[in-house]
Amino acid sequence: MKVVWDLRQATVRGVYEKLREQRPIAYTTVMTMMNILEQKGFLKKLPAEGRAYVYHSARPRKQVIRGMVREFVDRVFNGSAEPLMVQLVEDRHLSREEVEKIARAIEEEQ
Repeated sequence: MKVVWDLRQATVRGVYEKLREQRPIAYTTVMTMMNILEQKGFLKKLPAEGRAYVYHSARPRKQVIRGMVREFVDRVFNGSAEPLMVQLVEDRHLSREEVEKIARAIEEEQ
C-alpha cells in the first residue's frame, strides 16, 4: 500500500520494481498481495493499460490503515489492542513521547 500511495497509482510491475530496490521479492508475491488487497477493498483496479491493470487506493490512507490495524488486532490478539500496545512498549518501539501522545488520545476518547 505504501508504494501505491507514493506512486498514486501503479501496476504490479511498478510495485514489484519499487520493492526490489529495498529487498528481494518475487513478482508473484506482489501480484498475490495486490489481489488480496483488492479483494479486501483497499485497492481498486482500473481498466488495463495494454496488458497491465493499474491499481490505486480505494480509500483514504487513514481509513485503510485503520482497517488493516483492526484486522490485525482481531486476528492476532482476538480483538484486544492492549496486548499489542504492551508488546510495543516492552520492545521499546514506542518512545516516552509516543506513549504520552497515546495516553492523551485515550483520555480524549473517554
